[in-house]
Amino acid sequence: MTETENNLIYYSTVNYNLYLKSNFYLIQMSYQKNFSFLFTSLYLSFSSFNGVFAQELKNPPEKNALTTENSTTQFNSSPNPLLFPTKPSEVKIEKQKSVTLEEAIEIALKNNKELQTVRIELQRAEDGLNASLASQLPTVEGQLELNQRGDDTPTGQAQGETFLRDRTLLLGQLEVGYDVYNGGRRNAEITRSRQQVYLSKLEIERISEETRLNTTNSYYELQNNDAQVAIAQAAIEDFSQTLRDAQLLEQAGLGTKFDVLQAEVDLANANQALTRAISEQRNARRRLAEVLSVGQNVELTAADEIKENGVWQYSLDESIVMAYKNRVELQQLLVRADISAQDREIALSQTRPQVSLFANYNFTNTFSDSLNNTGYANGYNLGARMRWQFFDGGVAKARSDQETRNIEIEETKFATQRNQIRLEIETAYNNLVANQENINTTEKAVVTATESLRLARLRFQAGVGTQTDVINAQRSLTEARGNFLQAIIGYNQSLNQLQRAVSNLPDGKLFQIR
Repeated sequence: MTETENNLIYYSTVNYNLYLKSNFYLIQMSYQKNFSFLFTSLYLSFSSFNGVFAQELKNPPEKNALTTENSTTQFNSSPNPLLFPTKPSEVKIEKQKSVTLEEAIEIALKNNKELQTVRIELQRAEDGLNASLASQLPTVEGQLELNQRGDDTPTGQAQGETFLRDRTLLLGQLEVGYDVYNGGRRNAEITRSRQQVYLSKLEIERISEETRLNTTNSYYELQNNDAQVAIAQAAIEDFSQTLRDAQLLEQAGLGTKFDVLQAEVDLANANQALTRAISEQRNARRRLAEVLSVGQNVELTAADEIKENGVWQYSLDESIVMAYKNRVELQQLLVRADISAQDREIALSQTRPQVSLFANYNFTNTFSDSLNNTGYANGYNLGARMRWQFFDGGVAKARSDQETRNIEIEETKFATQRNQIRLEIETAYNNLVANQENINTTEKAVVTATESLRLARLRFQAGVGTQTDVINAQRSLTEARGNFLQAIIGYNQSLNQLQRAVSNLPDGKLFQIR
């Protein structure tokens, strides 16, 4: 027999044994390896397939480089907000830390700069409230004056004759005053200050919810990019196996050089896809670090495995009503309208009567006098004072009308915000239902695509199938894996959006982290 016939007989025998024994080993010189699709199908299976895929996504090779710590204090950003790195070593990544989603949210609520700013604004609003409350107390004012006086004084002898009288005086006064009525200004200012404090607390709640939302989304994006890297690596294994098969068939005289070249092109494309996936993974890590506002030298990785992170227990109608009750954005608009109403009262108080009480004690001590009238004198004064500005040119009325327009604006925004909240709820709810249904569908598609690739590869190795069938099956499997992951990630993102749209769930714990 010729050498080609011997190779054909040998290769057919090998494939026949492989088919019967289902060991998926390719016994041919340096090509004695496990079929990559067996590894990758187990690698990319979800928890129903022994959890291998979930474990690989939880701990990719890059995440095991450094030992993680349990405490989140290591992620605290610099206490100096004006930190300005000037050396490459100050921004070089030196630490790679793996965090769970719960830890990431805790870190973000501690480090978020916008949240720190509104907390300071709350303290400022509380200071303003203290100032307004102080207006309910009387005022005490003291005055002390030392002067030298010189004035013409009649001599008491001839009419019209005067002489210059020279005196050194110490004058003092102590006065207690209290505004009995100031046109409603005082009560309006106190109410306004209280509402401003409440508004600041609502703003803290809103930004806390936004921080939780952004952190969770960034974490899911990182998980998605980690999964894309794993899928790209699995695709390289598949295309590498296809290339080895094509080379073996060419050596056995059953394949062509064209098949080998096509397999090489597909492998090169898979490597490019992996490079892009790694780049997106690095960007996602940086985005998470930015959202969490960690140190300049820290890079974060995701520790949680990809899985469904909860179940929404409410209907669409219940979710909409809960959102209307809980959303701080609606309450903020009402508070702003009330603040404008108090500003209107403050403006109108300028044209209303102002009634105040006063009591003062004054004294005069004459140290020296040309008439030798030295000594001490004192007295007191009690009284009430009313001031009323009857006409101010229309300034108070114009400012009052201005605040009325502000109230109307806030009421209009309320209706717009209410409609926007309903749209957010419906969109997130519909996406949640769709992704939940897609999880089951795409999971079955992964199983089907894995089996399809196995059969296409066996047919190709036995010489009864084509390389095109194998490539199509590989691409279908890669797409199915991606769809499966996207369904899970999409479900979690929709659940996160729905939780944010409703807000103030029982486990919100917004004000427990300071």
